[in-house]
Amino acid sequence: MSDDFVFSRHNLKGREKFLQRVFEILPGAVSWTILIGLLFTAFWKPILAAILIIAFDFYWLLRLFYATLFLVLAYLRLSFESDTDWMKRVHGLDDLDNYSREVAGASSDFSPGKWVSMMAHKKELQVLKETGALPPLSKNIYHLVIFPVLKEPLEILEPGIRGLTRGSFPSSQVLVILAVEERAKDQVKQGAEAVRQKYAGSFLDFLVTLHPDGIPGEARVKGSNVSYAAKQAAGYFQAKGIPFDNVIVSCFDADTVVRPDYLACLTYRFMSCSDRQQSSFQPIPVYHNNIWEATGFARVLEMGSSFFQLVESTNPDTLVTFSSHSMSFKALVDVGFWPVDMISDDSAIFWKCFLHFHGNYHVVPMYTTISMDVVTAKNWLKTVRNVYKQKRRWAWGVENFPIVIRGFLQSRRISLYDKIKHGFKLFEGHVAWATWAILLTVIGWFPAVYAGREFSDTVVYYSAPRITAIIFNLATLALLTTLVLSQCLLPRRRVRHIFFKRIILALEWFFVPFIVTFLSALPALEAQTRLLLGKYMEFWVTDKQRKRKR
Repeated sequence: MSDDFVFSRHNLKGREKFLQRVFEILPGAVSWTILIGLLFTAFWKPILAAILIIAFDFYWLLRLFYATLFLVLAYLRLSFESDTDWMKRVHGLDDLDNYSREVAGASSDFSPGKWVSMMAHKKELQVLKETGALPPLSKNIYHLVIFPVLKEPLEILEPGIRGLTRGSFPSSQVLVILAVEERAKDQVKQGAEAVRQKYAGSFLDFLVTLHPDGIPGEARVKGSNVSYAAKQAAGYFQAKGIPFDNVIVSCFDADTVVRPDYLACLTYRFMSCSDRQQSSFQPIPVYHNNIWEATGFARVLEMGSSFFQLVESTNPDTLVTFSSHSMSFKALVDVGFWPVDMISDDSAIFWKCFLHFHGNYHVVPMYTTISMDVVTAKNWLKTVRNVYKQKRRWAWGVENFPIVIRGFLQSRRISLYDKIKHGFKLFEGHVAWATWAILLTVIGWFPAVYAGREFSDTVVYYSAPRITAIIFNLATLALLTTLVLSQCLLPRRRVRHIFFKRIILALEWFFVPFIVTFLSALPALEAQTRLLLGKYMEFWVTDKQRKRKR
């Protein structure tokens, strides 16, 4: 990767501008070709279309079973680590030699879950000793936590800040920044300042930055705001004599609430990672802050997002940062902070680092959760609109594809295998997002509708319903597994009529085909179509509100 590659679609010339436009067109063109192609095939050659649909159903079923298997494994690992004493492990790494002997000689009288956790822990210690990449002492490690703020009121901001004060990691080693947009309303700015005054004494320091509006080269996106805040933090750490190598930065959505052991777990992952300066750290997002108040279809979609991240965590080689995550502050500074002109900053920062470090950049999964809000609004119709817009914004992560592929073509130091592996997954993931649900729920039924008597006299006509029934009966097993895990992941909170609420939430999963089609696949297809046509999106901030407790 030459130093002149700029991770942006703006100000390109010549060949780079042409390639950018070609790769912007590609995902949407392929998605529409698949959908329209199968639709026309169903009309002109219904038997062929039926065979293709059945083949796709089989492929989808195999992928579903694969995802369900690894979902269960990831959930088990998450539950196994739920009562891990992360600070004990952190302090152990401060004296690695003695601690390694202590762990090696520990009693094997463990439950299966603790045994799995301990085996993974021993392996991490062994790798750390073999590489010799000893971490800094825990007392010299600092955390920078940035919360971007535009519309979020005080009742959204405060729970996340309060959660940080209750952690097992010393809050005196935590710098918190509320990154407020200059264009935010006065009420929001006052709320941010009120939170700062209330909790300033609980941390190393607590800053409120005001990101100026209209800086040349910047778009109205979250990345420009948090980059401005991170630059202020860089000056702060330099003034304090704190090396960037010892700082871990977490960029959280304003509604993010962490577990008490989150920073301790993150510190351990950072210390035990031999390549810590070129790594990001990804927790499992759950949407529990207001889950009992949210609309059913929104709950199902957000739970599905959590399941997707659980499955992704089992394959660190292709894991990409998503939503609230953490990373080495030195790496962030080295790559020039978050992109300031892209909507999908949470995934874009991974790709920016991956290209900058010539493929030597990884995401470390963290088997701990962070909690955020389910999208909601004042009424059902507005909630549908907000959910649709949020999923469209997430799907706009397809904007990474043309930039990443241009970077791959220019880089001579990233292996061809890594280029194909990451490029294909990025492309296939977005195309599948926009097409699979529509194929399964809508287009898959068209061959039988168009075929008429010609179709009814074929073997396919008699076989197709039976094959389809077998496929969907097997898929029901995966659905039931998902249903059980969704119940296990629910927060254990005392709410009224909890039993009936759980029953309702379980029944909501049977509407998944329709929910995913209209509130996930269609937004993804729109995002790709916009990119195809060059109709670029602007950042839309999700409305966040919670019912006040009486």
